[in-house]
Amino acid sequence: MANISVAIATYNEEKNIKKCLEGVAGWVEEIVIVDGGSNDKTVDIAKKFKAFVYRSDNPLIFHLNKQKAIEKCKKDWILQLDADELVSEDLRKEILTVIDSYSDFYGYYIPRENSLLGKKMRKGGLWPDYVIRLFKNGKGRFPCRTVHEQIEIKGKIGYLKNPLIHNAYPKFSDYLRKADTYTSLTSYLLKKEGLKLNIGSFISYFLIKPTASFLTLFIRHQGFMDGFPGFVWAFFSCLHFPVAYIKYLRNR
Repeated sequence: MANISVAIATYNEEKNIKKCLEGVAGWVEEIVIVDGGSNDKTVDIAKKFKAFVYRSDNPLIFHLNKQKAIEKCKKDWILQLDADELVSEDLRKEILTVIDSYSDFYGYYIPRENSLLGKKMRKGGLWPDYVIRLFKNGKGRFPCRTVHEQIEIKGKIGYLKNPLIHNAYPKFSDYLRKADTYTSLTSYLLKKEGLKLNIGSFISYFLIKPTASFLTLFIRHQGFMDGFPGFVWAFFSCLHFPVAYIKYLRNR
């Protein structure tokens, strides 16, 4: 058993949590889950894997529960996962190798393998999609300020080669559901920051930001090479900004 704590925040993840935990059970010493009030079988499944489950509310800034899980971990290393991620066998071996080495790294970026509409994405900013997920206890934390933020590491950061398998969008409806969550969070942050409603902000969120986002993902990051899924990813990603703006208008 490796001296690793796995930290996960969950909310109604009964479709994903079993596979996620199967990928870490048997070789990590501790599994810590902070659950945001699931009303499905998430907690029951987690307890079958002898996870330490802590109940919480389900804040819109969901990184708050991820940070709570991190703070409850007791082992020397922490592997932070989302419920829809799977640690492959090759990644497991690589993790065990690096934590037993005498390197001066306090944390590691891990590439994520993302799929959309049944296709493994290789462009459009979805590969290698590096995320900081493995770090020494006490050396990493979530800032809990924005939608897509990385764990901040106090010290030098290395890179792993083998990917996390990210099964976030098995169906397009799953993508739309998560997109709705992200736009709601952005709307909340706009309200918190007091964005002024004027012609400038309207042009920014309905023209400038969407156009820049689409061109970045589809052209600069070559999303067109992923075919139709690449177009769908770029198009719906750029819609994030006007949708969040409209939600902000409604919820002022």
